[in-house]
Amino acid sequence: MRIGLLGGSFNPPHLAHRAISLFAIKRLRLDRVWWLVTPGNPLKDTGHLHELDARVEAARLVADDPRIEVTCLESVIGTRYTVDTINYLRRRASHLRFVWIMGADNLAQFHRWQKWQRIANEMPIAVIDRPPQSFRALTAPAAQALARYRLPENQAGKLADARAPAWVFLTGLKMNLSSTGLRNPDGSWKRETRP
Repeated sequence: MRIGLLGGSFNPPHLAHRAISLFAIKRLRLDRVWWLVTPGNPLKDTGHLHELDARVEAARLVADDPRIEVTCLESVIGTRYTVDTINYLRRRASHLRFVWIMGADNLAQFHRWQKWQRIANEMPIAVIDRPPQSFRALTAPAAQALARYRLPENQAGKLADARAPAWVFLTGLKMNLSSTGLRNPDGSWKRETRP
């Protein structure tokens, strides 16, 4: 089984999360995508973060596809950092093939993540283009450090079977929604997030 992992606060979840997941399933030849709804992102202000249960429930409504599974795994296993979650999954589910999925905006600041090099060495990574972030992402410190491990986009379907470090930059998805853009200044969600 080939599983894509899409981590985030999902505050709020939106149709771009769903579109990214379906795009990744197709382009990476995945069986499933797991949404890892985090208790809180260590690199973001959590002052306006909605309760985990509310975000999980809203994510399930938005996901609306049997191939997308919404989980609060990090809360259950008590991890705060992606590297710890990945280590847990590699120990407990070694029979599954995982790919970490992130947007280009995350690649641009990936070098700030806790033990980012270890993440890259443990699991293949798929980066979904998010214009206008492309140039900034591809010139960021992590992208430069990992440049020699980048697969051509036409080999994306082989990423789940690739030995890490390996990554691919996927273009072609044109959605510009963001959770930040869907929040009011007080942290409330601007509109209904269901499809």
